Amino acid sequence: MNVALWIVAGVLAAVLFASSAKLVIPKEKILAAGGYAAWAEDFSPAALKALGVVDLMGAVGLILPAVLGIAPALVPVAATGVALLFVGAIVVRVRRGLWATAVAEVLYLALAVFVAWGRFGPESFA
Repeated sequence: MNVALWIVAGVLAAVLFASSAKLVIPKEKILAAGGYAAWAEDFSPAALKALGVVDLMGAVGLILPAVLGIAPALVPVAATGVALLFVGAIVVRVRRGLWATAVAEVLYLALAVFVAWGRFGPESFA
């Protein structure tokens, strides 16, 4: 179970790290990517940067506390925050009718809930 939680946390961290590219990519380039990025129309450039920071902090929070052994109890807290982030992403995508990408977000939500459950419960670092 511990190995599965590490793998899932790593996958989520990779997804979040890739998504944090919003920090350096201008809104116009995000919108130019096409239909799946249409959700970015609903946000200002500053809000997109803030979302990029949240993504980056989620990626860091899922991995670094446990790897470094400094406050590893923050991992399930980070996983809970990531789950809330994906709930918001699902809402945005469903409102815009982006059903295909909403399905992926539901999968990521399930993975985040799994990590939070596993690290709060049976495989906690405490």
